[in-house]
Amino acid sequence: MAWNYKLGKNSTMMKKVFTGLILLAIAAGGAYYYKKSSAPKPEDIYRQQEITRGDVAQSVSANGTLNPVTVVSVGTQVSGRVSKLYVDYNDKVEKGQILLELDNSLFTAQIAQTMGNIRNIQASVDLAEANEARIRSLYAQEYVSRQELDQAVQALKSARAQLETSRAQLKRDETNLGYSIIRSPVSGVVIDRIVDIGQTVAASFQTPELIRIAQDLSKMQINSSFAEADIGNIKVGQKARFNVDAFPNRSFEGEVKQLRLNPTVTSNVVTYDVVVSVDNPDEILLPGMTAYVSIEIANQADVLLAPNAALRYKPRLDENAAGAGNTMNSRRSKSGADNMGSGKIHVLRNGKVEAIPVHVGISDGRMTEIDTDALKPGDKVIVGEKQGQEPTSSSTMRFRMF
Repeated sequence: MAWNYKLGKNSTMMKKVFTGLILLAIAAGGAYYYKKSSAPKPEDIYRQQEITRGDVAQSVSANGTLNPVTVVSVGTQVSGRVSKLYVDYNDKVEKGQILLELDNSLFTAQIAQTMGNIRNIQASVDLAEANEARIRSLYAQEYVSRQELDQAVQALKSARAQLETSRAQLKRDETNLGYSIIRSPVSGVVIDRIVDIGQTVAASFQTPELIRIAQDLSKMQINSSFAEADIGNIKVGQKARFNVDAFPNRSFEGEVKQLRLNPTVTSNVVTYDVVVSVDNPDEILLPGMTAYVSIEIANQADVLLAPNAALRYKPRLDENAAGAGNTMNSRRSKSGADNMGSGKIHVLRNGKVEAIPVHVGISDGRMTEIDTDALKPGDKVIVGEKQGQEPTSSSTMRFRMF
């Protein structure tokens, strides 16, 4: 009787355990089914863009400053006070036009003094000539010695030399008087005026700058600094495009005129000055404007183009990504492919992320040239993951039944 009771009790417990296991299995199956049915589709997880075919151009960029091709600094060779000023900013001037005058009182006084010296010395010359003629006549009659004749000749030569010196001094004084009138050495436009009426300028060790004249504002140039990594691709004659803040919706064109060999080193960063020539027929581009320069260094026509984001994307779960092999089939010749880099683009195939190796060419900053037989125009490639969505692994759901 006791044995039958114990057997019945064990049977009841086994039924409860078995029922619990069945319920647990049903719950697990329901949870797994719910998980699978509520999991987002791969198309809802990843952001995709299409592969296209078209043209692409690669360029390098830098900032620069617009300057006139020729700027003449007008100075003075003499010191003095500015007494008259005939030009101002933006005035157009012609070659030889008077720009300003310095006070000439000291120069005219010096000329008067020198002319007085000349008249005085001229009288000495006249006296020396008469004395020399008289001594020579007496010497011919043997009334004076040869020494007295030589002295008379020497006195005449000395007087004439003093006269030549004074005349040269007069010419120098007249030249200085002429320098007090400042004239324009070229035709152009006044872009800077450093002095005002009444200001004293001193020409001592160096010529002071008074006025700056741009010779021709219809021809401008951009002085820009490019990094040493870009300078190898820049050649004289290449086309350049640039923008200025004054006309944000307008693009201008120029041409590389010069690559200056003198490098600039700032905090161990090496840059080179690249000069871009610019036509400015309307004279709307002004000196000192900041120019944002872009120089095209390479271009390709009718090639496969992939978004740059597709080449940067890397899946977070490697077990979802399947490789496409180590070889890259290319439409290009082997030599053409050797000039390109390598990269990977990820696509969705059969619900899984698949990595496709590609040859990578030039880029315009948004699209990059690629070369592969595994992709064609219209194919969608992964460029990222949608916000709030995360890819899940097929091995994530695991249960322990004990």
